[in-house]
Amino acid sequence: MNKLIRLLPLIVCLALGGVLYQGLFLNPQELPSALVGKKLPDFELSTLKNAGETVNAGDLKGKVKLLNVWATWCPSCRYEHPYLLEIAKSDRVAVFGLNYKDERGPANQWLQQLGDPYVFSIFDQQGTLGLDLGVYGAPETFVIDGEGVIRKRFAGVIDARVWQSEFLPLIEQIEAEQQGS
Repeated sequence: MNKLIRLLPLIVCLALGGVLYQGLFLNPQELPSALVGKKLPDFELSTLKNAGETVNAGDLKGKVKLLNVWATWCPSCRYEHPYLLEIAKSDRVAVFGLNYKDERGPANQWLQQLGDPYVFSIFDQQGTLGLDLGVYGAPETFVIDGEGVIRKRFAGVIDARVWQSEFLPLIEQIEAEQQGS
């Protein structure tokens, strides 16, 4: 028993080291989401451009769509914005915005100055939809299929490399599934 007590700190240290070592190989942009494989949560919020116009999950129409979480206070959102404009021009997917914990005036100015890639932006000033989606911060992007099911959650900036490796293969898979049914 005395030997076991002496070895206990070593055993605990090795176990902790093993757990921490395993963490070195995890991808921080692949955040687990309990919503992947489930429908987009119901919501009723106003659009960014018009406080009197409300939208809900049913208004996000289209075959495959992206829901991009963004804000004016987010420097990474500014960096990814030009690439979102390119994605929107391609008509491959519909791009919707979720303006997260932001102010309406500056957010509308942002879109006027930098261009608006979104079919529309949902104004989530209190972060209620973001909370339902499990958003940690901006930018985050969700891939939603034609049935309204969340297929992917990606935390971080979308650029050409990320689009080619993370998004395009999944979008092609969803399109093939929809053509097969």
